[in-house]
Amino acid sequence: MTTLTEGNRAGDFVAWEEDGMYSRGVGTIGAGANYQPGAVLGEITATKKLVYWNPNAADGSETVAAVLRTPAYAAEADVTDAVLMKRHCRLKRHGLVYGPDVTTPAHREAAAQALEALGMLVS
Repeated sequence: MTTLTEGNRAGDFVAWEEDGMYSRGVGTIGAGANYQPGAVLGEITATKKLVYWNPNAADGSETVAAVLRTPAYAAEADVTDAVLMKRHCRLKRHGLVYGPDVTTPAHREAAAQALEALGMLVS
């Protein structure tokens, strides 16, 4: 029998969002990796493309910009119009997904603080 694996879904990381999809936005995910819903993203300044938030970078992605709401299969090409959580919402800390450069609890706490500065409460 084939084993199926269900990935992260919005209910895993969104506890509440504003009515009328006000909490959401759209953006372009840069090619190079596949992203799960709940991925904490930074925006590369030169291209305005979103990638995994990297606290050690110096290209703009060191600043938290959004949380991905839907899957983005960007391993081969950019994903345009990706749905993002951008503002006025409550997120579940345990459902957030981080890239390979987030390696310590201090990194995760810094991400939570940055999300809260954007109006996204993390609990």
